Amino acid sequence: MAAAQGTPDKSAGLSIGSAIRDRRRGLDLTLQALANRSGLSIPFLSQVERNLAYPSLLSLEAIARALDVDVDYFVGVPTPGQIVCRADEHDRIDLESPVVYERLSGRHAERKMEALRLTVPPGLAAPTIHREGEGFWYILSGRLEMTVGRKKFVLDAGDSAHFDQRHPYSMRNVGKAEVRMIWVGTPAIFKD
Repeated sequence: MAAAQGTPDKSAGLSIGSAIRDRRRGLDLTLQALANRSGLSIPFLSQVERNLAYPSLLSLEAIARALDVDVDYFVGVPTPGQIVCRADEHDRIDLESPVVYERLSGRHAERKMEALRLTVPPGLAAPTIHREGEGFWYILSGRLEMTVGRKKFVLDAGDSAHFDQRHPYSMRNVGKAEVRMIWVGTPAIFKD
């Protein structure tokens, strides 16, 4: 059964409102700024973002122009090439570091997290850092010493750690072999 005109079809599984809100916030725009750019009212945009109203095609085009994307950004389903990352397709990310970074995550524009495989040489220590979002580490092989705040612990193959990365943290490969690990974090840090 089709949704009434102007009423979101919640059974479709699409959330145009949240896609609009995420894009707006990603550009650090207020609802007022989006209203100014699109020519639409703040109350209407607020209802759209909360999936209480559904924009017409003309309104969606105005929103898309204001957010510098195509309408497909809000309604298009990502292609398999944007979703799936095959074993022989992992991109190496060159950061001029002795650590090897390989992207495991997809390339779709809506991604909010990043997944990387890291290879850390023996003895290498990373400086203390902190950043926004959560981080999850899973050790595939090797021994990694991790310090979060003032707490120090060692992770071996099969161990994992998950915490808010706003806490200062550092890592050091304390073994004689390289450490291979998976890191998954939010927000996505490498944009295409």
